[in-house]
Amino acid sequence: MITGSYEKAKNYIESHQSVSSDKNKNTHGPCITISRELGSGGDIVSERVCEFLQQRRINEQVNWAVFDKNLIEKVIEDHNLPGKLREYLEEDKLTEINSMVSELLGLHPPAWLLVHKTAQTILQLATVGNVIIVGRGAYLITAKLNNVFHVRLVAPIAERIKRVEDSFNISHKDAIEVIKDDYRKRKHYLQYHYHKDIEDKFLYHIIINTQLVKYEEAADIISTHVIHKFPQFFRAEH
Repeated sequence: MITGSYEKAKNYIESHQSVSSDKNKNTHGPCITISRELGSGGDIVSERVCEFLQQRRINEQVNWAVFDKNLIEKVIEDHNLPGKLREYLEEDKLTEINSMVSELLGLHPPAWLLVHKTAQTILQLATVGNVIIVGRGAYLITAKLNNVFHVRLVAPIAERIKRVEDSFNISHKDAIEVIKDDYRKRKHYLQYHYHKDIEDKFLYHIIINTQLVKYEEAADIISTHVIHKFPQFFRAEH
């Protein structure tokens, strides 16, 4: 049984490569992008959606996978980048000032180049389909594709603070700072590289408040919408 996120991603890639030459099979399935506030359950919800759609897929030769942190490994692999660039590929590391200073010192390629390569990989994954891409402006990169479904997960700040406290085992004060810092970095990443506001509600098909909707219910809502939108890729329930 494959449990690691990167192992699942590799299995996904291998399964699609193995049937890519067979034009008679539906290998190019839907792509789901998930934008999330820290503490809104993005990791849990995306994994549960993946498990549900994996069970309902028609073509059992191709797998579903979630690309979040493991997307960095895929970018490095796709573009033959040195492994030391992992730390610079994080959303919160590709800031304007860091990029300028590091580029001047010759520490790594300019941020725009790393963002471009990440976007290329995201577009490739989305085109192949049967994939859930979390963060990194994936909903903007894939906006013109017909096989995508965009989701935003949110929750009230008090609820998210409590969840971050529990998840990271940190104080209430530290949780507030972590959430504020995370939001600032994600907002800057999208504004600087894509000139879009993360709060623009018209960029998403659905927005789910995970305080009012439990994680399991959120995953069910997303899965149901995707199956309804792309029924040709899924088995009907008996």
